[in-house]
Amino acid sequence: NVTIESRWADGHYERLPALVADLVRSKVDVILAITTPAAVAAKAATTTLPVVFEVGADPVKLGLVESLNKPGGNLTGVSLLNVELGAKRLELLYGVVPPATIFGLLINPTNSNAETISKDVQDAAKGLGIQIHIQRATSEADFEPAFASLRELGVRALVIGTDPLFNANSERLAALALRYVMPSVYQYRPFAAAGGLMSYGDSSTEPFRQAGIYVGRILKGEKPGELAIQQSTKVELIVNLTTAKTLGIRLPTALTARADEIVD
Repeated sequence: NVTIESRWADGHYERLPALVADLVRSKVDVILAITTPAAVAAKAATTTLPVVFEVGADPVKLGLVESLNKPGGNLTGVSLLNVELGAKRLELLYGVVPPATIFGLLINPTNSNAETISKDVQDAAKGLGIQIHIQRATSEADFEPAFASLRELGVRALVIGTDPLFNANSERLAALALRYVMPSVYQYRPFAAAGGLMSYGDSSTEPFRQAGIYVGRILKGEKPGELAIQQSTKVELIVNLTTAKTLGIRLPTALTARADEIVD
């Protein structure tokens, strides 16, 4: 008894305001915004239509809700730890590619989380005494030039910042990391499963289940402003042993022992 109207920006965030406006005009009962850029666009588009979001950063800092316990307004949803884990991803990567001192960070500058990700990773790099080069990609066409530029800069390993565009191109990014012999870490399991060295972040399925539950509750009459923000706390470490061997990396026993899954 539910009809789902889907809209996709295909990584072009400038399309989101028009897509959300179309849903508002269609008088849907609730909008499910499954990325931070989509949630920000939905927040700007309506103050009355219920919105459930799934974002990888603090929704209070993003200005989506008034507080975690009492969101207020017309938005609620699920908050992930992914943006906050950028520094930890760098630390994990640093632990498997010694004595490398030059690392890279790939971000999508059009993502509202990009500045936070960059600052956190840069601060972590200073603490480790290593150099970090930032490359930017706003479309799939930017990926290979970014890897080539990082290689020219002497980058030995890469942290990939969290972004929906990168989520949709995990296999492409993993293949480029292998081609350019650049050990890399990303947030979700599909990256490691596709040949990336490691992934470290929230479950790629559980937050969506939680968001779906909230959509159902709102459709049954509950108000989003009265539904506390759900915070995902399950973090998974996935390592690809085959990729490590291909890249000539000997993974520390302590790392493989704590891994939730080893791809071999």
